[in-house]
Amino acid sequence: MTDLKLKHIKFDVDADGVATVLLDKKGEAFNSLGPDLGDDLFAAIEHIEGNDEIKAVVIGSAKKDNFLSGADIRWLKSLDDPAEAAEMLEAAQDGYMRIEKLATELGKPVVAAIHGACLGGGTELALACSMRIASNDEKKTQLGQPEVKLGLIPAAGGTQRLPRLVGVAAALDLILTGRTVRPRRALKMGLIDEACPKEVLLDIAKKRALEAVAAGPDQETDGENTIGRIRSFLAPAHLQQLALEENPVGRRLLFSKAEEAMLAETKGNYPAPPAALRAVKTGIDEGLDAGYAAEIDEFKELVVSPEAKALMSLFFATQDLKKDRGTDSDVAPRPVARTAVLGGGLMGGGIAAVNATVADTPTRIKEIDEAGVGRGLAYVGGVVNKQVKRRRLKPRDAAKRMHLVTATTDWSGFEKVDLVIEAVFEDLDLKREMVQQVEAVTGPETIFASNTSSIPIALIAEGAQRPENIIGMHYFSPVEKMPLLEIIVTDQTADWVTATAVAFGKKQGKTVIVVNDGTGFYTSRFVAPYMNEVGYLLEEGVSVEDIDAAMVDWGFPVGPAQLIDEVGIDVAAKVGKVMREAFGDRLVAPAGFDKLLADDRMGRKNGRGLYLYEDGKRQGVDPTVYDTLGVTPETKLAPSEIQDRLALHMVNEAALCLEEGILRSARDGDIGAMFGLAFPPFLGGPFSYVDKLGPGVVVERLTRLADSHGDRYQPAGILVEHANEEKLFRG
Repeated sequence: MTDLKLKHIKFDVDADGVATVLLDKKGEAFNSLGPDLGDDLFAAIEHIEGNDEIKAVVIGSAKKDNFLSGADIRWLKSLDDPAEAAEMLEAAQDGYMRIEKLATELGKPVVAAIHGACLGGGTELALACSMRIASNDEKKTQLGQPEVKLGLIPAAGGTQRLPRLVGVAAALDLILTGRTVRPRRALKMGLIDEACPKEVLLDIAKKRALEAVAAGPDQETDGENTIGRIRSFLAPAHLQQLALEENPVGRRLLFSKAEEAMLAETKGNYPAPPAALRAVKTGIDEGLDAGYAAEIDEFKELVVSPEAKALMSLFFATQDLKKDRGTDSDVAPRPVARTAVLGGGLMGGGIAAVNATVADTPTRIKEIDEAGVGRGLAYVGGVVNKQVKRRRLKPRDAAKRMHLVTATTDWSGFEKVDLVIEAVFEDLDLKREMVQQVEAVTGPETIFASNTSSIPIALIAEGAQRPENIIGMHYFSPVEKMPLLEIIVTDQTADWVTATAVAFGKKQGKTVIVVNDGTGFYTSRFVAPYMNEVGYLLEEGVSVEDIDAAMVDWGFPVGPAQLIDEVGIDVAAKVGKVMREAFGDRLVAPAGFDKLLADDRMGRKNGRGLYLYEDGKRQGVDPTVYDTLGVTPETKLAPSEIQDRLALHMVNEAALCLEEGILRSARDGDIGAMFGLAFPPFLGGPFSYVDKLGPGVVVERLTRLADSHGDRYQPAGILVEHANEEKLFRG
């Protein structure tokens, strides 16, 4: 019924005069908003504006499980000119305003029919519509404004329309955190008007569009959904919040509290959240026109900022890793139908839980006694129950997940297992014994994966019947929360084993990096000098508080002293000895750690470390720790000096890992540091940080530190090479 020539949109007008606009970006699995899709969308809108036969509009998607994922990040990353960004945003804002005016000025209601990801610019598109109807698929459908996670803000009307739809407080929660919501929550907060099965989504959307036409522009249609929204609106909590937002004094308090909470979380390292807060506040205080202008002014500077470039590079690196098999060969991964875990403690229980709840794979826990069996199953049950409470699992699905996990004290059932993940104590002889026992009861193609954090896989595989089947799968605690999986390969590991381990790690929902074998691999080596330097600073009389505060301000979520307590001082000391045996004095731990252990200080696990703990909760620095170390905490160093000593130590170790071939790429080094060790994302990872400062600057600072504090700071050869050649690691 139209002569429109659209490449990225399916357009149709039915006999009732309802135009259906289905987004369908050619050559892509998902819809993302860039000049191509945007031009088609606004051409369709222009056609609708001038066609009197069209009475209403439904905007949906032709993709299977995707509405509109947001802006095309490849396109955003290419923007280097603020003026160009401003021009692009003005066009986007104008296009969305035209969608809004179809209903408000032309009397043509527009219904968004949402299934799958509706994020960023997708949510902004939905907000411009008269009504939003979403599928009730709690797994696939989600809405939100995650732009801050890329160092940006919603700038096609999101900071203006969202607060007016759901309230300022709820909007700030979504915009400042980048948090997404599922249909049930979106309906409750008023972000969507209705939820229905995806099979009837378009039919319901067309029906509601025609009802809106019949009702006229000033009428609301009746129905349970409208009544439900009124009840929600009249709820005491909502009325209390509304009173706060409608009152100028209350609004000032609301924005003040939001800014306070935001700065406590970001420490001022991320420019996007305060920019978003300013844009929302401008729109509320000065009106929509000022708010839209503020969006553009803030966004055009953010999109060219180093923080946004680093966060977008992180996004692309994770996308690249999703396609990475971990090996250069074309060998395909083999199916993993059954798994087993040796050990049901914190790590083993966590691995089994992820296998059941995410990978949906039967798993058998092997423990030494019935008490261990009980602990392993209880851990899995705890993870499942938390997901039920958070409504991520329905009770009947939870029961199915629990049935996937069995436990035993013998080796029964292991003959059918495809992958055995060992999570026993960090002891070489014990791990070798596990290899021998597993090989005796499993088939010739069963993979043995060790969850060691520091012992070389080649040593574990010594004497094995099938060393080609042995690999490292290093998880991080707690397994169900930490996103990284570090896979370690030896010269003997078969390519199919690597590909299979990588594929299964992705099935577990992990971000996977593959590294070559060596003591500490990458992540443990990366963090070892960081933790060691805490001991040296303490020996010099720098306080625990000053050390932790400096690194939290630098961007880490917790300070290194607190990290040591979380890991366990006994564990840190054990790993430190392994590192010294492998790398000599460069990674020797300070004597203070032995003094702490002699005083029975292990950290959180026994309530005494650098901090004190009560019922597992951190209370504050233990003042007697300085007596144990034999120091007085009176040395005052500038935070920048503490930051250089700790951060550049890690950066140098990352460079050594790349130089020695432990890392396959700088990309993997950045991902491993951020996803496994919480390296500040806005810095992009250690190699991106070197690029940001300049290799020459990093070498100069390391050389200065080496002159003052010893050879442990001697810059890696690859850093010197990049400095001399003025070459970047990531570009």
